[in-house]
Amino acid sequence: MGHLEQRYDEALAQVPRLDSEDDPLERRMREVCYLHLTRFVRMLLDRKDRLSMATGLEVRVPFCDHRLVEYVFNTPWSLKTFDGREKSLLRAATQDLLPRSVVQRVKSPYPSTQDPAYVVELQTQVRDLLSSDNNPALDLLDRARLQQITATEPGRITTAERNGLERTLDLAVWTDLEDPTLILSSGV
Repeated sequence: MGHLEQRYDEALAQVPRLDSEDDPLERRMREVCYLHLTRFVRMLLDRKDRLSMATGLEVRVPFCDHRLVEYVFNTPWSLKTFDGREKSLLRAATQDLLPRSVVQRVKSPYPSTQDPAYVVELQTQVRDLLSSDNNPALDLLDRARLQQITATEPGRITTAERNGLERTLDLAVWTDLEDPTLILSSGV
């Protein structure tokens, strides 16, 4: 089993289970929600903080209040989507408080940079990292694959490859800042 699969299995093992949860869809959506809350939301909140503070704004996220999150987390998926749409509970709870156009608005994903120059810059920075040969993160990365991605025409880069370039740079910065030590136990 590879590292990614092992970490995924470890993450799934942390998901709180309900004895009454025997529907496979309910079980899977609980896993997805848990992984989203414990892994992805932290990155989104960090990004929100950096982007808002860079412009002198303090952005509040009331739906991330831990009491609300804990309460709604244990709500069955069938109730969260009772009308066949995402955010059914939120829509129902706010229908008397907000204009209909707001309540019925289609969910939009977190915005990502669409400027093609962004991918070019990612490729340039990863190329620079690969040529520096002094960052400890390089020992953990597939250099050949990264070289292949940085040589790809920017318009042909997939979302997964773009995310890989971003995570590569994140890892490189983290290893620079934290200077971690990797201790391998014998027999591994």
